[in-house]
Amino acid sequence: MLKDTFNRDHHYLRISLTDKCNLRCSYCNPVDLPKGYFAHSNKMSVDEIDTIAGTFVQLGIKKIRLTGGEPLVRKDAKEIIRRLSKYPVELAITTNGVFVHEFIEVFQQAGLQSVNVSLDSLKKDTNTLITGRDEFDRVIQNIGLLLKNNFRVKINTVVIKGVNEHELPHFVEWTKHEPVHVRFIEFMPFTGNQWSREKVFSHDEMLQLIAKQYAFINLPNKKHDTDKKYAVAGHQGTFAIISTMSRPFCSGCNRLRLTTDGKMKNCLFSKSEVDILSALRSGSDIVPLIKQCVWSKDEMLGGQFSTAYEKLDSSKINNRSMINIGG
Repeated sequence: MLKDTFNRDHHYLRISLTDKCNLRCSYCNPVDLPKGYFAHSNKMSVDEIDTIAGTFVQLGIKKIRLTGGEPLVRKDAKEIIRRLSKYPVELAITTNGVFVHEFIEVFQQAGLQSVNVSLDSLKKDTNTLITGRDEFDRVIQNIGLLLKNNFRVKINTVVIKGVNEHELPHFVEWTKHEPVHVRFIEFMPFTGNQWSREKVFSHDEMLQLIAKQYAFINLPNKKHDTDKKYAVAGHQGTFAIISTMSRPFCSGCNRLRLTTDGKMKNCLFSKSEVDILSALRSGSDIVPLIKQCVWSKDEMLGGQFSTAYEKLDSSKINNRSMINIGG
């Protein structure tokens, strides 16, 4: 088992397949990406992803989630999914949902049971404004397709004050009629995403807004959960809040990340990275590198800021853009 100096076990690996995306969501994509940014990325090959993932599984990883960018825009995504399905892990994926209809059979063959779909508004015009593309109808259709085929569907909704926070009750209403599990995510600071403390709609503010229309109960949370779960009586689905900014969950964190260019991050906000891919290509043993990366993990939030996000100067955070880390 991979442990850090705070005795946290790590058995969940998130692998970014690509830093390309067919959408241009403002909170993920830097507004000033240089021309040709995506053209020269040194990506892991299918074989390299397979080898590295296998090493992590040997070290105790029990869950692998594929992310991006948009993982399904990668031309060999189906092959990667098939390859990783051979490991004794829970295999999952996070997607913007646009291409899901082309992958349903592969998901089923690989034994995927849970699919996270990013959707930040239930209004077509607002969704187009946020994502920069008019794909709302296709995403809604594909969410329905996933539900029809008995996948557990989680909806990831980044909440930005002044943009979509007023829609939270509408998302909760959706859980009445469909078994969707909506997760409201506090707006987090990454390079180029124009974060400001004024745009954060906090956990408490979310609950206060939802409580104006719905009576809800707390659901049990597991040790390593990043979300705080709630449900309205009689609703088929649930809702939850990922409160990274106002109520971090670092004490139970079990997550590790591998970027598409083969760098290992022990925290979403870690400024240091370990070059796993270069070591693999040189024939070096990557196990000591993995263990050292985990061992050097900070107590919370990559050691870059604290829970007082109201005082945070995001310009002082040293990190990649979200699309370049992996969702």
